[in-house]
Parts: sequence; structure tokens; C-alpha cells
Amino acid sequence: MILEMKVPSPGESIKEVEIATWLVQDGDYVEKDQAIAEVDSDKATLELPAEASGIITLKASEGDAVAVGAVVCLIDTAAAKPEGGAPAPAKEEAKPVAEAPKAAPAPAPAPVPAATYAAQSPSPAARKILDEKNIQPSDIVGTGKGGRITKEDAINAVPSMGTPTGGNRGSDRTKLSMLRRKVAERLVAAKNETAMLTTFNEVDMTNIYALRDQFKDEFKNKHGLGLGFMSFFTKAVTRALQLYPDVNSMIDGQEKVSYDFCDISVAVSGPKGLMVPVVRNAETLSFRGVEAEIKRLAIRARDGQITVDEMTGGTFTISNGGVFGSMLSTPIINPPQSGILGMHNVVDRPIVRNGQIVIAPVMYVALSYDHRIIDGRESVGFLVAVKEALENPVELLMHNNPKKALEL
Repeated sequence: MILEMKVPSPGESIKEVEIATWLVQDGDYVEKDQAIAEVDSDKATLELPAEASGIITLKASEGDAVAVGAVVCLIDTAAAKPEGGAPAPAKEEAKPVAEAPKAAPAPAPAPVPAATYAAQSPSPAARKILDEKNIQPSDIVGTGKGGRITKEDAINAVPSMGTPTGGNRGSDRTKLSMLRRKVAERLVAAKNETAMLTTFNEVDMTNIYALRDQFKDEFKNKHGLGLGFMSFFTKAVTRALQLYPDVNSMIDGQEKVSYDFCDISVAVSGPKGLMVPVVRNAETLSFRGVEAEIKRLAIRARDGQITVDEMTGGTFTISNGGVFGSMLSTPIINPPQSGILGMHNVVDRPIVRNGQIVIAPVMYVALSYDHRIIDGRESVGFLVAVKEALENPVELLMHNNPKKALEL
């Protein structure tokens, strides 16, 4: 029988997807549950598995936008599985190639008229001016006798901007994926539809470095996880959100929606571009819980297995540009959220501590926020609370018991 495979719905609000890549060819035999295509929605890239085994007939091309529920391929479930691969084509016996006729010798170049040499021989005064302007005599038409370049020609000559010679001048045009187009639309909308403002601060990372150096091996051995910066930042952010709940709110029409939970969106780089999976109820998670969930989501994003539900519903975003070497940036709000924290690289910098100039590992942090709903007091207070927690993590994030907080 012929099975019609239709596009399943990736999410409630998604009406259309785009065929990003066919992983099989027309006429291939496919196994049930084998990934046969990657489809882009405006939120994620998802794999499309075969619903049955059989010979496949493709009904859409790569790059086609197809509605949810539309037929994209047919599978002939009655077709027998072929044994072995297709026979290789027989080699054709090499045929002797006729020797190409020898090219006739090139004719000798015609003599250059004397006027041409005259045009390339400016007067001494003109030569001096052309040299100062870095202009070649061959680039000018002389008005003197026999085409000779005069002083007036040299004075009036305008240096050429030059024409590129050698090197590649090609270009390539490719269609943006549906995911990338949607990201572009959302970023532009965030800039145009919010009163976005960014405030900055710096964090002395000395105490976090000390904690990681002291406990990272024990943490790794017990939990099988690295003790990274993200767990400290997530814990510091959830604490600050509880102190400044307006930052954990968003605008819906003429109403403000506030949340008593912290769903933290974490920007990660995937093969199809930036993705923002959500750590649910991050305020309830331990350091181990945060590290485990971020690792799980990052692996799913990297492998193209992230779902729409896993990227929907965050209340605040953390973006770590420091992993790429960024020193400072102004992150763009992830709508409909009202705030995003940008992390950056850690660099040894001189700071003042107890009246003395010392060298310390310092990170610049940036909070972009929607000024329509968050005032300066809340935004600055929030960022200062994050800074305080990161600079004093034992007291403010671990309740003076690091081993218990790290479940060691």
C-alpha cells in the first residue's frame, strides 16, 4: 500500500515549516523511524522520521515551505527491501584520444605607432606632477603635439580609484532558513517595539575561581558534570529576580504579567544558529541540577533534537558571549521577556581592593531591559544584586556551606 506522510505539527502556533534537507533520495528504501528529512519551523529544526518501511517518493523539494498536514512524501510499504547495493556501472574501455593539432605560431606584434610613445612621454614638468599624484602617463590622454602630455594635462588629471586586478570577485546567494528569518524578525521587533536600555557593571570573579579550583574535581567525580560559571550565574540571577520581581515580568497589551517562578532561557549556539532552550523553575534547582539541565539542553540543541516546547516560555534570558571572546556587548531582549543578562570573557584587570591596587579576574556584565516596565532603580538594583552574589557566593548562594550546596 502507499502511505502518505504528512508534516506533523511541531507546536500549537506553528502553521508552516520549510524542508531544510532531505536525508534520503527519491526511490531510496527507508526503514521505519529512520530520519528522512530535517524541517525548519520558526522556532527550531526538527527531524522527520519515516512512519513505515518501504520505497520513498519525495513530493517536496529542499527549500519548499509546506503547510502543517501537507503530504511531503509517499512510502510504498509493499516494496521489498533490495538486497545489497545497486550494481556499479560497467567501465567503458578507454579509447585513444586523437592528438590535438598544434597551434600555429602567434604572429609578431605590430609595431607601436610613434604617437603612442609620445603619449607615454610627458614633459619633465608634467612627469613631476604625475609622480606626485601617483598617476601613470598611460592613464591620461595628452592634448599636446602628437598626443604628448602637457603640464596642464598633468595638473587637471584626477587620480583613478583603480580597478581590481587578480583575486576572486565571486559571491554566493543562499536562502535564509525559516529559523534564521524568524530570529531576524524577532530581533528587529525587539529593537523597534521595546524601550530597550542597557546598564553595565563588573564582577570580581576571584571567589568563584577559588571555589571551582577547590571543588571542581570532587564535583566531577561525584556528579559526572563540570562545575562551570553558568550554575553560579543562574543561581545569582534567580536570587536577583526574586528581589526585583519587575525584571521577571513582561507586558501583555496594557497589562503587566508577573511570575512567581524563574524559567531561565539560556542562549546556546547550535548547528542551525542561535537557540534559546529554557531551564524550568531554575529557582528550585541546585548547582548540580542547573549544570545537568543546561548540559542536557545544550546536547539536544547541538544534535538538532531540541523541541519547540523546550524553547518556549522563558521569563528571563542569560547569554554568554564570553565563550567566543566577547569583552562587552549590549544583548538584545528576547521578546516577550523584559530582560536579558549578557556575560562576557574574564580578563585579569587592575582593581582596587581594600585600598590597594591588585590584579583580579574581572568580567563585565550587561543587563538589557525594557524601560517601559522596568525602571532604573530596579534594573541597576538587579544587576548589583547579581554582582554581590557572584562576588560573595559562599554566603549569598551557598548559605555558608559549599559542600552541602554542591551536594558533595
